[in-house]
Amino acid sequence: MKQRVAVLGSTGSVGASTLDVIARHPDRFDVFALSAATQVAPMLEQIARFRPAFAVMADDAAGRELRRLSLANGLEVRVEWGAAAIDRVASHESVDTVMAAIVGAAGLASCLAAARAGKRLLLANKEALVVGGELFMAAVREGGATLLPIDSEHSAIFQSLPQDPATWEARVEKIILTASGGPFRTLAPEALRNVTPEQACAHPNWVMGRKISVDSATMMNKALEVIEARYLFGLPPQRVEVVIHPQSVIHSMVQYRDSSVVAQLGTPDMRVPIAYGLAWPERVASGAPALDFANLAEMSFESFDSRGHRERFPGLLLAWQALQAPAGTTAVLNAANEEAVAAFLDRRIRFDQIHSVNLATLAAVAPSKPETLQDLLAIDAQARTAAQQALARMRT
Repeated sequence: MKQRVAVLGSTGSVGASTLDVIARHPDRFDVFALSAATQVAPMLEQIARFRPAFAVMADDAAGRELRRLSLANGLEVRVEWGAAAIDRVASHESVDTVMAAIVGAAGLASCLAAARAGKRLLLANKEALVVGGELFMAAVREGGATLLPIDSEHSAIFQSLPQDPATWEARVEKIILTASGGPFRTLAPEALRNVTPEQACAHPNWVMGRKISVDSATMMNKALEVIEARYLFGLPPQRVEVVIHPQSVIHSMVQYRDSSVVAQLGTPDMRVPIAYGLAWPERVASGAPALDFANLAEMSFESFDSRGHRERFPGLLLAWQALQAPAGTTAVLNAANEEAVAAFLDRRIRFDQIHSVNLATLAAVAPSKPETLQDLLAIDAQARTAAQQALARMRT
């Protein structure tokens, strides 16, 4: 039988790539539901092409406009709007697989809904784990969900680990996340104050949204990935390492107790991990070009402790600090970073001040251990208030 897929965040880069893979395999996948935030025109095009049963907009006005245009164009789709509607399609009884590609903490509730409903959950929203932590993993276990990572790094690790998770602790020495270093890998640290949003969003290898592109430029994306890896794979933080690999050919590695290393290689194209997640444990064509070893000029690696990277990317170190702090601290870090990146993209702060906002927020907020989604949302709100206060001080 075909898998019925809900694509949450369908108009973003990961959502569009997911639909591209699905379109290549009409015998295996059906699109049951799509969701987006505010982009009505792209959503209307997706509805016309994929004919889902449901289309949900996070924004009320966008939802009403989409409903009007769908009716005007004779499209038979049920259009809804609001966060609760997204949660409903994520947990709908007719859905087999949920692609969780909503950016940021806004995607946490729908990820929890899918997990509790026991769905096959393709996790492209790293914030679900960064914010949700053990609470999210408990929902996965209790709901009997199948959790498959879609970040290229975590998919690579998953593909490189033994099949039986019960053996990971005994057989694995450490997991190694690779990082491209982004567009500023060789830029002098003191020059970062003059970086523009356009420069920060011009990633040398990957095509991504603006927020994640900035995170790549600061290497905060790698900090979030360290946190995600800790919860996904259950290894202690000190057994998660980052190495800079500018070519983005090796997506991540696993080092075993005997010192052997297993790596996953491929072209920098998100359709590869998406296709793997959709078809797992099988493999299907992704549409990505094959890796051409004859044309690989080199594969190079740099330690984070070399070439001034600690000064250039101080945010990466916050991952291990947050994981060693009280529960809920990773949620504080995520909220602070989202607010800081938004301020940078709006040209309200300099690029190098993103880290300052994160530090100030972590110093200002001491979270209590979260027990519920409401607790996590309260921590998130408290951290965003503290981050806005930090931003206000920078403007005075």
